[in-house]
Amino acid sequence: MKVLLTGSAGFIGTAIAAALEAEGDEVVPVDLMLEMAHGGSSPPPGTQRLDVRRAAEWIDLLDGVDVVCHQAALVGAGVRVADLPDYAGHNDYGTAALLATMHEAGVSRLVLASSMVVYGEGRYACPDHGDQTPPPRDRGALDAGDFENHCPVCDAALGWELVDETARLDPRSTYAASKVAQEHYAYAWVRQADAAAIALRYHNVYGPGMPRDTPYSGVAAMFRSSLERGEPPQVFEDGGQMRDFVHVSDVARANVAAIRAVAAEDPGHYAAYNVASGEPVAIRQVAERVAAGTGRDIAPQVTGGYRLGDVRHIVASPERARAELGFSARVTPEVGLREFATAPLRA
Repeated sequence: MKVLLTGSAGFIGTAIAAALEAEGDEVVPVDLMLEMAHGGSSPPPGTQRLDVRRAAEWIDLLDGVDVVCHQAALVGAGVRVADLPDYAGHNDYGTAALLATMHEAGVSRLVLASSMVVYGEGRYACPDHGDQTPPPRDRGALDAGDFENHCPVCDAALGWELVDETARLDPRSTYAASKVAQEHYAYAWVRQADAAAIALRYHNVYGPGMPRDTPYSGVAAMFRSSLERGEPPQVFEDGGQMRDFVHVSDVARANVAAIRAVAAEDPGHYAAYNVASGEPVAIRQVAERVAAGTGRDIAPQVTGGYRLGDVRHIVASPERARAELGFSARVTPEVGLREFATAPLRA
């Protein structure tokens, strides 16, 4: 199979390219090599240094392509209002330009990198009043050290539940809004272009080759960097925030499974899948496991600080991906986070 892979030089893109090539697929690698992601490094051999926003200019690369795997995007939350045009340009417009060019080239199968951030807060339930949709957490409560979401009926702390793909989309950052837009463009393209697409909603991805201390780094990389400096990892809130951490090798496997699946789908098919380990872990435990993997006796420091845009809990159900793509993660956070403590990172 011939796969055009955007964002091919990135953390996840590199793992996907290796997984596809190991199975004998032909990969057409495309990456803009943005400095914020790659630090001015040279592109890997064979990489086409191109911009998806100008996809019409390199339409010839789509000749004979069976599936486009679209990983290219600005990531990070987008902390300034001034960041909005960049996210809209690279993520929203870039995806729209790529889809239009694919249609012109006669390529009608897409796998799209999406994210758990499209959900905003996770799913919550009150023991007495059932499922609840909490509003954004109040700054006053956070300042007072009350980090949980509360039932709007009885004010009890809400317990977290697994989020499946039918959950409402509630983007709470610039990046999240752009990911929702990408999914909506893909769904509209499927209907208009008589095409098929799969969106993969990654949860917290980590593993070898992760960038160090950039907007593209995750919290596990930040914890590791603190430990390497001999400093305790700084854990926000009370450390009880629940997340799902999925190894990059499993994310690559999920993409291979999605590429195989979408290539066989009938026109008009669109589906989104959580890509997750299926083993929830508290952020405090993430710091503890990375620390344990270093062999150094440095306990995490729970700071009580917070970032206003953060959500409390977001934990995925992996069942749809297991049932429909045949994908289940192989690397558990218990093992993977300890190994990550000494895995090679990108500068």
